Amino acid sequence: MARFVRWTALMAAAALLTAGCSSGSSDDGKDGAGAGDAKPSAADSSSSTTSALPASLTGQKLDWGRCKATADSAAPSSDWQCATLKVPLDWAKPGGSTIGLALIRSKSTGGARIGSLLFNFGGPGGSGVDYMPAYATTVSALHERYDLVSWDPRGVAASEGVRCRGDKAIQAVEDIDATPDTPAEEKAYFQDATAFGKGCEKAAGKLMAHVSTTDTARDMDLMRQVLGDTKMHYFGISYGTELGGVYAHLFPKKVGRLILDGVVDPSADTVGHALNQTRGFQRALDDYLKSRDQDPAQGSKKIAALLKRIDAKPLATSTGRKLTQTLALTGIVLPLYSKQSWPTLTSALNSAEEGDGSELLALADGYNDRDSAGHYGTTTQSQRVISCLDDKQRPTPAQTQKRLPEFEKISPVFGDFLGWDTAGWCHDWPVAGQYDTPEVSAPGAAPILVVGNTGDPATPYEGARKMADELGKGVGVELTWKGEGHGAYGSGSDCVDSTVNAYLLKGTAPKDGKVCAS
Repeated sequence: MARFVRWTALMAAAALLTAGCSSGSSDDGKDGAGAGDAKPSAADSSSSTTSALPASLTGQKLDWGRCKATADSAAPSSDWQCATLKVPLDWAKPGGSTIGLALIRSKSTGGARIGSLLFNFGGPGGSGVDYMPAYATTVSALHERYDLVSWDPRGVAASEGVRCRGDKAIQAVEDIDATPDTPAEEKAYFQDATAFGKGCEKAAGKLMAHVSTTDTARDMDLMRQVLGDTKMHYFGISYGTELGGVYAHLFPKKVGRLILDGVVDPSADTVGHALNQTRGFQRALDDYLKSRDQDPAQGSKKIAALLKRIDAKPLATSTGRKLTQTLALTGIVLPLYSKQSWPTLTSALNSAEEGDGSELLALADGYNDRDSAGHYGTTTQSQRVISCLDDKQRPTPAQTQKRLPEFEKISPVFGDFLGWDTAGWCHDWPVAGQYDTPEVSAPGAAPILVVGNTGDPATPYEGARKMADELGKGVGVELTWKGEGHGAYGSGSDCVDSTVNAYLLKGTAPKDGKVCAS
């Protein structure tokens, strides 16, 4: 099952390429007060803070060395170094068992070094160790004054990455309908969700209850200390914006220069996120159809009819596998993350209309992290383990069915899937969720730059204003780009890039509400 919520631009672009279908720190932040009158939240559930950590953790020396190739990627160039950071398994017991987090860095290339700039590329479940070297070109101006640093968060890839199912088992359930139309399909859908959760529990063990966003935010502050930075300088994309907001809430005095790009709405619960994305993906599809001189309503109706035909009779592909409705929809979603990929979507839809599902299947495989040999990465599996530990709300099948008309009214293409997903994603999950919505208020923190894109499908731009408001007056500073695709920085806007660079390199925040038209 594909998961649309909280994905990242970088990973989506990388997936397109995989599918083969694409034509010591300066102290610049101002110390603030504590969380003050912030409402109780999961972020406050543990009394443990990094100040109470044993010296064996805060005083550890990272053994930086040459990075090695992994099962899913080649080793980066010698400019990159890798190390392992020890963090508590359970932050409520900081002196207890530890786990290792995989880190990667490339030292600053110029003079007047500011410090480390920590990146999270989203998901949750994305490997920063794998993606950081590929993103270095995009942030080359920042690399001159920052060490570029990223990591695999707990439960991800080389940091105790969770694999809930093997490759054969994943492919075996491809024909399960994620938009069930009959009682039998509904039963199979929810039975599979239960089985997946049990597989995760068996694979993750004790880690299952300790991979939350709050846990990772605390990991980040220990990372800051061990890296030798007085303040946290951070670049969060997609889900990484939620992580950044939670960090700011927990450690407002340690906020240096934080960029949140492609912003998750912190005020939205499970159903709210799904409704937001239904609007976002439909908006992006409308923009795509307009670019093809097609009426959005008629074009969407045509695509919905195609998906309905595929639901009744999956399409043949050159691989011998069948293109199901769920795989077809996933294939449609991926090119909407980047305007440069829209021609790929046109070609894939045309082929599908002619009865060949090969191109849409290749796109779906890219999104689902499946290579040509049938090996699936663990990104989507880790994503589910993390998000289900975060999300307290678990809609029942009956509650979901009642709201399906609301989803379908917003989007005849994406509504049904995203509606059912609210019930199926964490159905019968072995571990209780921690909160309905994350607490991100950060009174007294230094200004945090929040960047929204009006054409963003996965994290609709309205979320940027919500994040800026919840961070607090004088803290959240919103920058809007009137563009397309997921995220804004490095997407072709000189206005966005120069504004972000001025903030990160000079500490100059723009006026709240600034708009970049190009």
